[in-house]
Amino acid sequence: MATAQSRVTGEDIISDCLGRAPDVQLGEEGWRLSRWRQFVGSYSLPSLPDPIFVVHIAGKPQVRTWQRDSWSESASIPGCATIVPAGQPTGWLVDGELDVVTLSMGSAELRGAPAARQFQAMQFAFADPLGVALTRQVLAELYAPADAGREAYLGALVGALRAHMLRGPSGPLQIPTADFSAYRLHKVLDAILEAPEAPHDVEALAALTGVSPSHFSRIFKQATGDSPHRYVLKARIERAKELLLQSGSTICQIAEATGFQTQAEFARAFRRETGEAASDFRKRQDKRRDSERKQQ
Repeated sequence: MATAQSRVTGEDIISDCLGRAPDVQLGEEGWRLSRWRQFVGSYSLPSLPDPIFVVHIAGKPQVRTWQRDSWSESASIPGCATIVPAGQPTGWLVDGELDVVTLSMGSAELRGAPAARQFQAMQFAFADPLGVALTRQVLAELYAPADAGREAYLGALVGALRAHMLRGPSGPLQIPTADFSAYRLHKVLDAILEAPEAPHDVEALAALTGVSPSHFSRIFKQATGDSPHRYVLKARIERAKELLLQSGSTICQIAEATGFQTQAEFARAFRRETGEAASDFRKRQDKRRDSERKQQ
């Protein structure tokens, strides 16, 4: 429980609501970045003292928010962003495993910033490719092995993310063509996330939307910030991380289960995306969990 002298933060409230602390957290007075993983169910979140920017990193693409008298028809999927304003209680429905990052911005810091108005109202599940990309890169550095330039690079990334927030996220998802809808885009993303190991060639994905492969690739990149091939690769690596942490499967078995042709291909892709070997990732996360259990 916070003392009379300490200030209850949004992270304190979220931790109390979820019954767990964030997986990782960094920050200082005026802002905090936290990662939250693996919680399922429905949640009533009390109003927060500061607005937060939420990035949906991974997990099931079925996160909804309470709107007046029912759950929202639209759902958040990995790659979406949400703004939760200060002083507004919210409700959340999580149908499966979830992985999100929150960036809380002090109200005083936002005051007078170009983005101040955007943080005054709820904005659910919109596309912000730059904010999402910066958040993913911050996470990559947080989990990467330490080296001489890591702290400086991490500080620069966080500074860029904060500047992006103060300037203002890109706003609600806009698909700039009349023959393409957010619904069909979500259908494609759902298909990839449900079975990242499947081939998912551009022609097959485009067929789900009814547009040509070249047109689909252009729209997909504009909406998500990634090419279809890159998005599939990221989904496979995220699934591989889950299997490395939650199963006793061998590296070869995980490579096959996530759609890679060979173990060598998987090893190259995993190192390129995470900065370390899959075996090293598993060992490091096992040590972290053992350390957390000993501290409890």
